[in-house]
Amino acid sequence: MFDADVASRGLGIELVHAAGGTAVARMRVTAAMVNGHRIGHGGFVFLLADTAFALACNTYGPATVAASGEISFLRPVREGDLLTASATERVRYGRSGIYDVTVTRDGEVVAEFRGRSRTLTRPADD
Repeated sequence: MFDADVASRGLGIELVHAAGGTAVARMRVTAAMVNGHRIGHGGFVFLLADTAFALACNTYGPATVAASGEISFLRPVREGDLLTASATERVRYGRSGIYDVTVTRDGEVVAEFRGRSRTLTRPADD
Protein backbone atom coordinates (compact mmCIF):
# COMPACT_ATOMS: atom_id res chain seq x y z
CA MET A 1 0.00 0.00 0.00
CA PHE A 2 2.75 2.49 0.95
CA ASP A 3 4.57 1.91 -2.35
CA ALA A 4 1.49 3.27 -4.16
CA ASP A 5 1.03 6.24 -1.76
CA VAL A 6 2.30 9.06 -3.97
CA ALA A 7 1.14 11.81 -1.58
CA SER A 8 3.03 10.49 1.47
CA ARG A 9 6.17 9.56 -0.41
CA GLY A 10 6.12 12.94 -2.22
CA LEU A 11 6.34 14.67 1.17
CA GLY A 12 9.30 12.55 2.18
CA ILE A 13 7.44 10.33 4.63
CA GLU A 14 9.39 7.18 5.43
CA LEU A 15 7.89 3.89 6.55
CA VAL A 16 9.87 2.67 9.57
CA HIS A 17 7.69 -0.27 10.63
CA ALA A 18 4.24 -1.76 9.99
CA ALA A 19 2.92 -5.05 11.37
CA GLY A 20 0.04 -6.42 13.42
CA GLY A 21 -2.00 -3.25 13.86
CA THR A 22 0.96 -0.96 14.53
CA ALA A 23 3.05 1.33 12.36
CA VAL A 24 5.77 3.96 12.63
CA ALA A 25 6.39 6.65 9.99
CA ARG A 26 8.79 9.60 9.90
CA MET A 27 8.87 12.97 8.15
CA ARG A 28 11.23 15.95 8.21
CA VAL A 29 9.48 19.37 8.28
CA THR A 30 10.64 21.31 5.21
CA ALA A 31 10.45 25.02 4.36
CA ALA A 32 7.45 24.25 2.12
CA MET A 33 5.55 22.95 5.20
CA VAL A 34 5.86 26.15 7.27
CA ASN A 35 2.86 28.49 7.64
CA GLY A 36 2.61 32.28 8.06
CA HIS A 37 3.48 31.99 11.77
CA ARG A 38 6.79 30.34 10.81
CA ILE A 39 5.74 27.05 12.38
CA GLY A 40 4.84 23.75 10.74
CA HIS A 41 1.37 23.81 9.17
CA GLY A 42 -0.95 21.51 11.11
CA GLY A 43 -2.18 19.90 7.92
CA PHE A 44 1.22 18.32 7.38
CA VAL A 45 1.34 17.00 10.95
CA PHE A 46 -2.16 15.56 10.41
CA LEU A 47 -1.04 13.98 7.13
CA LEU A 48 1.91 12.24 8.83
CA ALA A 49 -0.36 10.91 11.61
CA ASP A 50 -2.98 9.85 9.07
CA THR A 51 -0.33 7.98 7.07
CA ALA A 52 0.81 6.03 10.16
CA PHE A 53 -2.85 5.30 10.93
CA ALA A 54 -3.44 4.03 7.38
CA LEU A 55 -0.35 1.84 7.53
CA ALA A 56 -1.39 0.32 10.87
CA CYS A 57 -4.99 -0.44 9.90
CA ASN A 58 -3.91 -2.00 6.59
CA THR A 59 -1.50 -4.52 8.16
CA TYR A 60 -4.15 -7.25 8.08
CA GLY A 61 -4.60 -7.43 4.31
CA PRO A 62 -8.06 -6.22 3.23
CA ALA A 63 -8.22 -2.61 1.98
CA THR A 64 -9.06 -0.39 4.95
CA VAL A 65 -9.78 3.35 4.83
CA ALA A 66 -10.37 6.18 7.29
CA ALA A 67 -13.92 6.74 8.47
CA SER A 68 -12.84 9.68 10.65
CA GLY A 69 -9.81 11.26 12.25
CA GLU A 70 -9.12 14.03 14.70
CA ILE A 71 -5.93 15.56 16.04
CA SER A 72 -4.84 17.62 19.02
CA PHE A 73 -1.82 19.84 18.39
CA LEU A 74 0.15 20.06 21.63
CA ARG A 75 3.37 21.84 20.62
CA PRO A 76 4.47 23.71 17.50
CA VAL A 77 6.91 22.10 15.08
CA ARG A 78 9.51 23.95 13.04
CA GLU A 79 11.44 23.64 9.82
CA GLY A 80 14.08 20.95 10.17
CA ASP A 81 12.25 18.97 12.88
CA LEU A 82 12.15 15.21 12.35
CA LEU A 83 8.69 13.98 13.35
CA THR A 84 7.87 10.38 14.19
CA ALA A 85 4.28 9.08 14.17
CA SER A 86 3.62 5.86 16.08
CA ALA A 87 0.24 4.23 15.46
CA THR A 88 -1.34 1.60 17.71
CA GLU A 89 -4.56 -0.31 17.24
CA ARG A 90 -6.90 0.09 20.21
CA VAL A 91 -9.73 -2.15 19.03
CA ARG A 92 -11.08 -3.87 15.92
CA TYR A 93 -14.70 -4.95 15.77
CA GLY A 94 -16.31 -6.30 12.61
CA ARG A 95 -15.18 -4.04 9.78
CA SER A 96 -14.35 -1.10 12.09
CA GLY A 97 -11.35 -0.16 14.17
CA ILE A 98 -9.98 2.58 16.41
CA TYR A 99 -6.31 3.62 16.29
CA ASP A 100 -4.27 6.12 18.30
CA VAL A 101 -1.23 7.88 16.84
CA THR A 102 1.33 9.82 18.86
CA VAL A 103 3.51 12.28 16.94
CA THR A 104 6.84 13.09 18.57
CA ARG A 105 9.93 15.22 17.97
CA ASP A 106 13.05 13.97 19.78
CA GLY A 107 10.83 12.03 22.20
CA GLU A 108 8.62 15.05 22.99
CA VAL A 109 4.92 14.61 22.15
CA VAL A 110 3.77 17.30 19.67
CA ALA A 111 0.37 15.87 18.64
CA GLU A 112 -2.13 13.12 19.41
CA PHE A 113 -4.39 11.68 16.69
CA ARG A 114 -7.29 9.25 16.87
CA GLY A 115 -8.63 7.56 13.76
CA ARG A 116 -11.56 5.29 13.08
CA SER A 117 -11.16 2.80 10.23
CA ARG A 118 -13.50 0.85 8.00
CA THR A 119 -12.52 -2.27 6.07
CA LEU A 120 -13.94 -2.28 2.55
CA THR A 121 -15.96 -5.15 1.15
CA ARG A 122 -14.51 -4.57 -2.32
CA PRO A 123 -11.21 -3.17 -3.66
CA ALA A 124 -10.54 0.50 -2.88
CA ASP A 125 -10.20 1.40 -6.56
CA ASP A 126 -13.83 0.39 -7.39
